[in-house]
Amino acid sequence: MKIAITVPHSAVPRSGNWHTAARWASFLRGLGHRVRIVTEWRGGGDDLLLALHARKSFASIRRFSDLRPAAPVVVALTGTDLYHDIGKYPEARQSLGLATRLVVLQEEGLRELSPFLRGKTRVVYQSSDVARRHAPERSPFRVAVIGHLRGEKDPFRAVMALRRIERSTPVEVLQLGAALERDMRTRARGWMKLESRYRWLGSVSHGAAMRWLASSHLLVVSSVMEGGANVICEAARIGVPVLASRVPGNVGMLGRDYPGYFPLFDDRALARLIERCRTDAAFYRKLKGAILRRRSQFAPDAEKSALRRLLRGLRGD
Repeated sequence: MKIAITVPHSAVPRSGNWHTAARWASFLRGLGHRVRIVTEWRGGGDDLLLALHARKSFASIRRFSDLRPAAPVVVALTGTDLYHDIGKYPEARQSLGLATRLVVLQEEGLRELSPFLRGKTRVVYQSSDVARRHAPERSPFRVAVIGHLRGEKDPFRAVMALRRIERSTPVEVLQLGAALERDMRTRARGWMKLESRYRWLGSVSHGAAMRWLASSHLLVVSSVMEGGANVICEAARIGVPVLASRVPGNVGMLGRDYPGYFPLFDDRALARLIERCRTDAAFYRKLKGAILRRRSQFAPDAEKSALRRLLRGLRGD
């Protein structure tokens, strides 16, 4: 098939949406399809539209449905879609109705949809082909936070937790990601002045981010809402234990029984978990074992197979 993948205009370079679109395009080409990535679908002879984000891609979804009514539309739902937009914006809900199939990036996402919508929804876990292996430095005990700085990520929860750990403790928080909101740069710089064990490196290349991740003892994902964090896939493939806020998007990636959750916005609980990982070798091994058990779920071959199943039965397949 000829497939167009839409990525919203608002998606920044190196964002999760762009990573997903590029990876899916590669897999779909490997399955024999012709694929192009656009920020907005304006026309063409495409056999299928694969739209990332129900609300932000609504104009493309409606135009494609109007101009090519017999052609299928697949809509991949982001965390913002699932946990905010479909409850607030009519255009997001219209996209769900126009879709031939829906995609969620983790199993808990199904719970946000009606039984009718679940019937046309498939779970496609994202993957990572990162080849690095976990090799943390002996000291200090490094906690990585990786992702662009914006409110829905609650990006400074790890450094808030660090402030609750005795200053003489050999632990540091390393933060990577561009400041996407007006005050985030100021806040990050302010935290560096307050806390000498905290470093914000800003936006770095993906390769550099993976090197830092592989050399860290922990990854913290403190998101308020999450569709399915790419960085969790990367941590699992490398073998880096994850401490995550207990929100549906993280639970859907890591499993309900995963031992590394903390309550949303609770830096005191996060600080206790960090210290337990640092001082309790048995707990740290348990956490590492739990993340390694998710490793195969985020393998490239698994995602490619899921995309093949997603398109099965659609016109031209």
